Amino acid sequence: MSSDNNDRVKLPENFEQGHDEDLWSIFKIMGEFVEGYDKLFKIGPCVSIFGSARSKPDDKYYELAMDTATMITEQGFGVITGGGPGIMEAANKGAAKGKGKSVGLGISLPHEQGVNQFVDPDYEIDFNYFFARKVMFVKYAQGFIVFPGGFGTLDEFFEALTLIQTSKITRFPIILMGSDYWEGLVSWIRGNMVDAGTISPGDIDLFHLTDEPREAVNIICEFYKKHSVSPNF
Repeated sequence: MSSDNNDRVKLPENFEQGHDEDLWSIFKIMGEFVEGYDKLFKIGPCVSIFGSARSKPDDKYYELAMDTATMITEQGFGVITGGGPGIMEAANKGAAKGKGKSVGLGISLPHEQGVNQFVDPDYEIDFNYFFARKVMFVKYAQGFIVFPGGFGTLDEFFEALTLIQTSKITRFPIILMGSDYWEGLVSWIRGNMVDAGTISPGDIDLFHLTDEPREAVNIICEFYKKHSVSPNF
């Protein structure tokens, strides 16, 4: 049975409209990569910390993020966040408290203005493109610590797992902080993905779940007693 032509989607006759603008955007993208690579290489080994921008200072995870970041910097690592409020602010605040490098990878968004006050101005990098920013979170990170968050946090978590699983980057520690928040997801991964065969049983070992900042820091430090500290790709 053929469909009526009147029901068909009307596609543009000239799909090349905006072609020149698209080509010029490549140079903007290149600029973001060049600036990010240059600055982060000079900053040195860091740990990326993720979590909700909506967490308030009286949230228990805000406090845990701040404590975790302080402990990380006391071990000589810098801290990378998205530079925003909530968990990101807490992590940058903790890095500053530990007198460590406090890095903010800001992104232009309609509802967010600039990076939080605890990002060191020398370590601030601003992005227009999410995908360029995401590369920077991974490139020089020696570990991910993932606090409760939304879609963006999940995006970073699963992308890192995918890159490690497929051997596109060097393995590094990935830690979920907050069993109350993450246990449902972890149980689903075990009970659905592993059982269905969509991932291997060993893939569940690519990340850790804890509630203790000290344990998270120890996992990272113990890993680098056996592995070299270096960029991931």
